[in-house]
Amino acid sequence: MTYAIISVGGKQHRVREGEWLLVDRLPYDEGKTFHPDVLFLGGDGEAEIAPKGVQVTARVVGHELGEKIRIGKYKAKKGYRRHNGFRSRLSRIEIESIAKKAAAKKAEAKSEAEPSAEEPAKKPAARRKKTEESE
Repeated sequence: MTYAIISVGGKQHRVREGEWLLVDRLPYDEGKTFHPDVLFLGGDGEAEIAPKGVQVTARVVGHELGEKIRIGKYKAKKGYRRHNGFRSRLSRIEIESIAKKAAAKKAEAKSEAEPSAEEPAKKPAARRKKTEESE
């Protein structure tokens, strides 16, 4: 079974395809997919640190609130008591796939980036230096 260690929100998580994770709130909308950084790829007796050409696809299932934490301050014999609460903002994500990047996507991106043969690439106009004679 292939697994990966990814970095999301400054924390590292060990994930497999089909798993759900609860992570710190992400800036993506519900239903959107994103590609977290892959730090390690392992499984089936093989291991690779910082693999190139491997992409993990994750989908944001929803945004949630964490469990409420009660914080209390107290000083004996002074009548000083303070209570505070905190609920962390979390995102639930599902790992859709752990796969190698398609070589076709790279070739397609390169062809779009290069100017076509019909339209020659334009060079910026050269600036002339001012001299005392030309003034």
